[in-house]
Amino acid sequence: MAPLLEVEGLSKSFFGVTVLHGVEFAVDRGAALGLVGENGSGKSTSMNILGGVYQADSGTMRLEGLSYQPANPKAATAAGIAFIHQELNLFPNLTIEENLFIDAFPRRAGLPLIDRSRIRRSTAELLLQVDLDHSPSTPVSKLSQGERQLVEIAKALSRSAKLIIFDEPTTSLTRPEVERLFAIIGRLKNRGIGIIYISHALEDVMSVCESIIVLRDGRVAGGGARPTLEMQQIISMMVGRSIDAIYPERKARPAAETVLSVRGLSQPGVCEAISFDIHAGEIVGLAGLMGSGRSELARMLFGLDRFSSGTIHLDGQKLHDPSPAKAMTAGMAFLTEDRRGEGLIMDFSIAENIVLASLDSVSGMLGLLSGSRISAAASEMGTAMHLSTTRVDDTLVKHLSGGNQQKVVIGKWLRRKPRLFVLDEPTRGIDVGAKQEVYRIINRLVEDGSAVLLISSEIEELLGLSDRVLTISRGELTGSFERQNFDREAIMTAATGLAGKILAGKIPAAKIEAVQ
Repeated sequence: MAPLLEVEGLSKSFFGVTVLHGVEFAVDRGAALGLVGENGSGKSTSMNILGGVYQADSGTMRLEGLSYQPANPKAATAAGIAFIHQELNLFPNLTIEENLFIDAFPRRAGLPLIDRSRIRRSTAELLLQVDLDHSPSTPVSKLSQGERQLVEIAKALSRSAKLIIFDEPTTSLTRPEVERLFAIIGRLKNRGIGIIYISHALEDVMSVCESIIVLRDGRVAGGGARPTLEMQQIISMMVGRSIDAIYPERKARPAAETVLSVRGLSQPGVCEAISFDIHAGEIVGLAGLMGSGRSELARMLFGLDRFSSGTIHLDGQKLHDPSPAKAMTAGMAFLTEDRRGEGLIMDFSIAENIVLASLDSVSGMLGLLSGSRISAAASEMGTAMHLSTTRVDDTLVKHLSGGNQQKVVIGKWLRRKPRLFVLDEPTRGIDVGAKQEVYRIINRLVEDGSAVLLISSEIEELLGLSDRVLTISRGELTGSFERQNFDREAIMTAATGLAGKILAGKIPAAKIEAVQ
C-alpha cells in the first residue's frame, strides 16, 4: 500500500539563503512519523510547506497518491491536513462548541441563522471521541492545557483530517495528561489517520512513533524504523557530533557555606512548613508533579508571591518582607518557567532584554541609559552565551529560536553575578544542543561559588545535574536524596506523596531521608 503522504526533494530558500535541501520523508496510514532536530534544522519550514503557509521552490508532495500542492492553509485543511500547534489556536472567551465551528458554523435550512442544536450535537459526539467530559457550552478558559489540546484534536476530527501534525504537544502537560494524549493518538492511528509528531522530548518520540526522521541544517541527517534506532544515535544525528556525556562533569564539590536558608515557609493552600538549605557551589533539584507547589515556592523565594509565615535568609541576611527588588539586591536571580510571557519583552531587541535586570550598569550621567554601553554589554554577553547572531542591537528576541531566547533570559541574570539562581524549567521546549549549553552555564555558575535551585519536570535532568534532590507534594517537602543515593523510582514515589510505600518496605528506606 502506498504511503498516505510522500515528500520528495523538498527545497526552499529565503532571500537567497537555502533552508531546505531536498528533504524527503513518508507517512503511512495509521502510523506516526517522529520529526526531530535542533531549532533551525528545518522542521518548521517543512511543516509550513505541508500546511500551505509557504510554497516549495522545488520538490513534490503526494497525498493518497495524488499531487498535493496547497496554495494556502485553507487548501491544506480542505485536503485533510490538520495542525495541533504548541501555542494552541483557541479563543479562551468562547465555548468549546464555538471554537470547534468558528470558521464553519452550520446554518439552518434556508435561513441565515446558525443551527445551534446541530452544533451542540456534533460537539458532544466529537468530545466523546477524545474523552473530554465537558459540556459543549463550557468556556475554553475553564479548561486545563491538556483539555484545550483535546479540543484542538476534536476540531481536527470535525474537519475529517487524514493527517494530524503535533508540534511539541506535551510541553505544558502533566504526566497523566501526556498518557491520555498518547492513548488518543493510538486510537487515531487505529482509525487510519497518519501522524507527524514533532518534539524535543525524544523519549516521547520513541514511545509514540513507528519511524523517525532527523533533520539537521535543512537536510535529512538520518532516521529509520523506531526499533532500529538508539537514543544516542538520534542525538548524534541531530547535533552532528557524538555527545558521550550530555551532563557536564563537575570539577568542584559543594562548600560548607550556606547561601540560602529557608525555615518554616508556609502559605495556606499553597505550602506548609517548608525548610531547607542550599550551600555555595551546590545544585539542589526540586522534583514534584504539576500543582505540587514547585513554582509557587520559587516565586515566594523571589518575592513575587506572598507567604504567611517563615523566614528566608540569603548569605546570612534575612529578607524582610521579600520583593523582587529586595531579592535582586540581596543577590538572587529567578528564571521563570514562562520565558515568553514573563522572562522577555518579545518586541524588544536582544540587547534591550539582556540589560533589563542591570540597567544601572549601563547608565551614564543623571541616570540616563547609554546606548553604547547597552550595545557593548549585550555583545559581550551574547558572545559568552554563544547566541546564534551577533546583531544584538537590531534583532528582536521574538525572532530567535526557543533555545536562544532562553540564553538571553539567562544572560540577563548572569550580568548581576547572582549568589543564588532559581531556575524554573530552564530547558523546557529547547533542543538537545541548546540544553547542553544551558547545562554548561549552570555548571560554571556553581563552580564559581553560586548556588542553584533547579526545578524541572525531567527526572533525568535532575539526576544528571543535582548534588541533592528534594521532593515536594501538595506543598510539603516529602524527601531529600543525596547524589550517592539517587534512585529514580524512590524519587518519583516521594514526589507523588506516596511515602507510605517507602515506609512499608516497597522501596528501601535507606534511599530516602526525612527532610529536617
